[in-house]
Amino acid sequence: AATTCFWREHRVNIIDTPGHVDFTVEVERSLRVLDGAVAVFSAVDGVQPQSETVWRQADKYQVPRIAFFNKMGRIGANFEMCVSDIREKLGSNPVPIQLPIGAEDQFEGIVDLIEMKEIVWGADSDNGQIFEVREVRESMKEAAEEARQYMLESVVETSDELMEKFFGGEEITVEEIRAALRVATIANTIVPVTCGTAFKNKGVQPLLDAIVDYMPAPTDVAMVAGTDPKDPEKELDRQMSDDAPFAA
Repeated sequence: AATTCFWREHRVNIIDTPGHVDFTVEVERSLRVLDGAVAVFSAVDGVQPQSETVWRQADKYQVPRIAFFNKMGRIGANFEMCVSDIREKLGSNPVPIQLPIGAEDQFEGIVDLIEMKEIVWGADSDNGQIFEVREVRESMKEAAEEARQYMLESVVETSDELMEKFFGGEEITVEEIRAALRVATIANTIVPVTCGTAFKNKGVQPLLDAIVDYMPAPTDVAMVAGTDPKDPEKELDRQMSDDAPFAA
């Protein structure tokens, strides 16, 4: 299935790839044309065998990824288990940019580790449209600060200037963090981790923000390589641009 949505004045073209093993070939065809991917995992089940298959396919085509741990409101949801699964089963470098506030029937929101703010959905917000941005509650400050420190350590390597500021004890701005996360995500050195419960539309808005902020635009990805139909020995590159000639 394919559709288009608009978020923060950006057009996002979405291809929903099937998760069943019978559609492995179709998934690979889709991955060849994607600029980035959101890998959706069940927060209850973690990484499943078919998740590993699709992940390897995405590795093959060097597709930048964001992970979204869905179903945080379900019984058995475990954020830490899912992060560990990505690291151990997929061999990737998951970097949470959010922490869940509660889990199962106690799930009420997320901590944005970049802004260091809570985003909380009320009990009457079944459609996810009503939420409140607050200061991080005292009971989560230590975990949030620890997770934020790990996030910063993971992204400052993208810039010598950021490394100097970080190890010099200087404050790194929100804009600098977002820019570094984007560079690291596109380079496939990290996988930003988000979470929520899509059924109740909680956590979807921050996920869309992450797609706009960290996923590559078509012009950010490597040029497509091919051959000249008139001369199979001649290799050609095609820039991802509306101004480039058509190729098929």
